[in-house]
This record gives sequence, C-alpha cells and structure tokens, in this order.
Amino acid sequence: MKFITKILASMGNIRAMEKLHVDDHTEAIINDIEQKPFGISENNVLYAGLNELGGYYFFQTVVVGQFHIKTLKGARLILKGDNIELQLNSDMSELESDYSNVSNRSITKIDFQIEEADIKTLQNSRITSIQLKAKKQDILFTKYEEK
Repeated sequence: MKFITKILASMGNIRAMEKLHVDDHTEAIINDIEQKPFGISENNVLYAGLNELGGYYFFQTVVVGQFHIKTLKGARLILKGDNIELQLNSDMSELESDYSNVSNRSITKIDFQIEEADIKTLQNSRITSIQLKAKKQDILFTKYEEK
C-alpha cells in the first residue's frame, strides 16, 4: 500500500503526498524519542507507563505531535482490547500543552487515576486501541507494534 502511495505522490497526487507527510511526521516523532511508544495516531504519538506514589496509582501519558489543548475540564482515556474496556479520568482537571518551536510539535503530559485492580486487568489484556478525549478533541490511537 505504501509503495502505491509513493508512486502516486511522485506523479503529483496531492492526497498521496499528504499521506506520506503524515507517515513521515509520525515516524519522525518516534525516532526523536528514545522511549518505546504506547500508541500512535495519524499526527500524534502516545507514550505511557504506570507509576505509584504513596499508595495511589497513576497511568502517566505524554502525547507528542499536533494535539494541543488548554482546558479546565480534564481528559478521559479509554483503553479497549480483547474483552476489556477501561475508562480512566485525568487526575487534574487543568491541562495545558507545551508547544516547541524547535520541533514544531506540542507536548502534553496527562496523568490518569487507575485502581490497583485495573492495573492487573490492564497487564493481563491485549490492548488494541486507545482513545483520548479532551475538550472537543477525540484522538484514536492504535497500539504501537514494533516493526
């Protein structure tokens, strides 16, 4: 599929050029950051990990790419997979992205509250999609699989 898109782009097809640009943009984000991504979308890469502080558990995420937000209403993260749908709410309602002129990307750090029982469910499940909802933005990530 990518081969055909490259051929069409070389012949001047605007849509094919846009697809290649998106692929290159996402790939550049992944290559710039040494940590393994958790999920990818068309224009964003999601990095995530579990953390515990004083008996409270957090699912810490960092979104790098075109996602840019400033809100006082928080965010929701919906993890879907084989026989699982887990909804997590951000631990803070005030969220703000940081924009980098150097890389021309936004970086958004969001921590989500997670219960200890949900951690075990999450670790024992195969996640296929991750949905981030904040303000009027809704981004669907697919689970990142190394090539």
